[in-house]
Amino acid sequence: MERTIDVSMAQKRTGRIAQAVQQFSGSLFGFVRKKVSSNEDAEDILQEVWYQLSNLNNLADVENVGAWLYRVASNKVTDLYRKKKTESLESMAEVKGGESIDISTMLLLDEAEGPESLSYRRVVMEELMDALEELPVEQRNVFTLHEFEGVSLKDIAARTNTNLKTVISRKGYAVKHLRSRMNYLYQELTD
Repeated sequence: MERTIDVSMAQKRTGRIAQAVQQFSGSLFGFVRKKVSSNEDAEDILQEVWYQLSNLNNLADVENVGAWLYRVASNKVTDLYRKKKTESLESMAEVKGGESIDISTMLLLDEAEGPESLSYRRVVMEELMDALEELPVEQRNVFTLHEFEGVSLKDIAARTNTNLKTVISRKGYAVKHLRSRMNYLYQELTD
């Protein structure tokens, strides 16, 4: 008897999910597509929304499935923009002749290339440290924790009891400062 109830509940749940997909796929895609730059991003977001719906334990408790879907989709769009807005050390690249050069590349020059490489690496590190010292403490701390210690921005926000958007902004300002301050080193390396 209990097994029959479990199967019946699972069938109802599956039917409700299938009904939601059928009812909201087109309009939800249109909603997301207006907010993102490509069909691929919209499709990826929708896939995440459907996945989240299928993993929802208390689907029967959701009073308005449509509203829930749109809220989740909107949150996923926001997450996508946060991810794109958050720049990492690797994104601090200057492209010349099809090659991308970044600070991490400048710091990891092969020692076998000789004393010039070692000297250049030392200069890059000194300039990076000087540029970091020019930043406000909050920006420097966010950049250092995220890039050198691998702490996620979300964890930094929790540790410092700071809004995540503020942490993201601080990281962005730090990256912009470092990019402009160290641009001449990119020029030297690529010339």
